[in-house]
Amino acid sequence: MSFDWRKQLGEGLVIPAHPLALTSARKLDERRQRALTRYYLDSGAGGLAVGVHTTQFAIRAPETELFKPVLQLAIDTARHTPTVMVAGICGCTEQAVAEASFAADLGYHCGLINLGPLGGASIPELIRHIRAVAEVLPVFGFYLQPAAGGRVLPLEFWRDLMSVEPIVAIKVAPFDRYRTLDVLRAVAEAGRAGDIALYTGNDDHILLDLLTPTVIAGQELRFCGGLLGHWAVWTSCATELLKRVQALLRSRAAIPTEMLALAQQITDANSALFDARNGFRGCIAGIHEVLRQQGLMSGRWCLDPEEDLSPGQLEEIERVRLAYPHLRDDEFVRENLDRWMRP
Repeated sequence: MSFDWRKQLGEGLVIPAHPLALTSARKLDERRQRALTRYYLDSGAGGLAVGVHTTQFAIRAPETELFKPVLQLAIDTARHTPTVMVAGICGCTEQAVAEASFAADLGYHCGLINLGPLGGASIPELIRHIRAVAEVLPVFGFYLQPAAGGRVLPLEFWRDLMSVEPIVAIKVAPFDRYRTLDVLRAVAEAGRAGDIALYTGNDDHILLDLLTPTVIAGQELRFCGGLLGHWAVWTSCATELLKRVQALLRSRAAIPTEMLALAQQITDANSALFDARNGFRGCIAGIHEVLRQQGLMSGRWCLDPEEDLSPGQLEEIERVRLAYPHLRDDEFVRENLDRWMRP
């Protein structure tokens, strides 16, 4: 389907980080994987990120070999919708270019590059890596927090990255205000605020990132949308939230106190889903548990049998589920689940 995906990306979208639905044997559950994609599309998500941390980096392991079928399944399901498709790109330069080429051939629009696997590579080496990927697929820059497999990226890296023209967007997800500002500063100093779409990935600061302008070097920068693991659950509520934010910003009205209170509630909910108390060890299992409760997944299994909820996390998820019913979309899922589950 032909549409101006760059314009759509720049206007601001809800982009869920797509989870991986597995059977009890830890094999791909294609029926439920398709159902998840249909759920996100019907929820109003304007994009999908596939093959990213929430999809589990282990889909690339030789014993699983799920990277290609998972990317194929998602784009086939979304094929006839105006959806911005973002492919997760990992590994050394040879692997990353191969993954980007495969994604481009399928019809993915851009690639979210995880630099964590490059370990101690220098800034020039990282930039050369990104340029190699950008030759085959436009790049969605990515600041992934170290707890999820990323690495610290200093201001100098972001300044150098601004020289790479095919950077269409940046997901800022260090879960750190100082490091978030490093990215914004580099974009402002390079004069690229108008052509790079900024997306929050700070699951601990979602609503405040979307509401709050940052003025640097005389330029106002805003996060226009989110590419978030948190938005892989209760997604229809997330799309309504982004619409409220966009309407509020268009009106230039003062931010209501109720929105600030809502921001804190969302962060509290995220603390349970992402297992913040335990260094985010249960973040993927937490997402799976919510989807399991709604019937979208049959279990919260991960590819790694050792990866599961942390002690006390299930109780925390139940606490926030009951405390904030307005953040949940259980009824929406209940009304549509049978249709999404059809072959």
